[in-house]
Amino acid sequence: MTKRHAGGAGHAVDPQTSAVPVRHGALLAAIIALVVVLSAAIYIGVSADDGSGDRNNLAAGRTPHNSAAPASTGTWVGAWSASPVGAEPGTETHGMAGRSIRNVVHASAGGTSARITLSNLYGQQPLTLTHVSLAVAATPNNAAAAADTMRRLTFGGNPTVVIPAGGQVMSDAVRVRIPHGADILVTTYAPAESGPVTYHPHARQVSYVADGDRTEDVTSTAYTEQSDYWRYLTALDVLSDEASGTVVVLGDSLTDGITSTVGANHRWTDVLSDRLRAAAGSGDTPRYSVVNQGISGNQVLAAGLGRPADNPSGLSRFGRDVLDRTNVRAVVIDLGVNDILRNPNQVDPATVTDGLRKLVRQAHARGLRVVGATLMPFQGHRGYTDAREAVRQAVNAEIRSGKVYDDVVDFDAALRDPYNPRRLRSDYDSGDHLHPSDKGYRKMAEVFDLDDLKGSAPAEL
Repeated sequence: MTKRHAGGAGHAVDPQTSAVPVRHGALLAAIIALVVVLSAAIYIGVSADDGSGDRNNLAAGRTPHNSAAPASTGTWVGAWSASPVGAEPGTETHGMAGRSIRNVVHASAGGTSARITLSNLYGQQPLTLTHVSLAVAATPNNAAAAADTMRRLTFGGNPTVVIPAGGQVMSDAVRVRIPHGADILVTTYAPAESGPVTYHPHARQVSYVADGDRTEDVTSTAYTEQSDYWRYLTALDVLSDEASGTVVVLGDSLTDGITSTVGANHRWTDVLSDRLRAAAGSGDTPRYSVVNQGISGNQVLAAGLGRPADNPSGLSRFGRDVLDRTNVRAVVIDLGVNDILRNPNQVDPATVTDGLRKLVRQAHARGLRVVGATLMPFQGHRGYTDAREAVRQAVNAEIRSGKVYDDVVDFDAALRDPYNPRRLRSDYDSGDHLHPSDKGYRKMAEVFDLDDLKGSAPAEL
């Protein structure tokens, strides 16, 4: 009689007793089949879980502890980002000890999982955070979380993270549906004094602060203090099912959106993001998210004081703020006005364009295409002089010649007054004769050719 094998054990069955094991073998086969079916059901349930399995815990006021993101399909892209600018004044000793900081950020791409980056770049001692959470806001410009979206974040599996002075850390991925265009709440709690807080001022977005550890509080009741800063948080990534890469925009206050309406997401990069999403799937328009790396007052060449420098130059921060962002596919640069305005002497136009070329070379070394902007007019602004206007014109002439960037978006031509090209058109002017109005920011995004974002870097300029 032929030998049998039970299961996967590989043991031979005694031929003299084979009549008895037949029933046992049939029973064992049935058990194995049942196990396989149950295992498949469990696997499918875990793979398809969108976080709804944690609803009972959330409804009862408990945060799920099993929401770590499983292996899934999609592409990690940047959904939001902001550059660290300096140490927040008044936090030199105590930091934000004993307080919950609820940052509100706007997602430029949707996804099925999320992770964040926290920075202690300007800290002078390790920053200990014992509790960090992420949730989708219940409504725009609100500190309350939408039902069933509150997630506790971990770092290497631990809820507590210590970020060294000058360092940053990325969280573990957490499974949660991030809708495109939603406000996302990222809350941190530091129990002890931590020294200077790394922050981004001029957020044009209201965030919130509460006393005590209110990290997983889904209501807004405790968040009585408002803030126009982003603290510690520098990036939100999503495992996207709608975007395949990230566009990074490096700029100054014109990109930071300093005069745009607070809480309305009317920066020109916000409108560019909306245009890309609307055009996705039509023709070969790339399916990219957009992240904003603008810093008000930023220059190509010069940085502020301190170590690390406040308001670091475009050249010094390009690696961190552009090349190190998630899944970067294209770069947009709108810098140079502050190199002209903030130089006490007349700057050489070639100094500015040479600095811009250095940025482009760094991007090309990664195979990234670079779209650059002409510098918009500023007559009527307190820093205007005829000599500075001449420098702006010379820089723009070099940019338009095609000798600086791969492609050019002509913000100057789009927003200048046709009757006086040294000034912004009145309805595009916020009133300070340097920064655009909401209408002006929209115009900047509308004149951007989305096709310029396609492809990789061409031959060296």
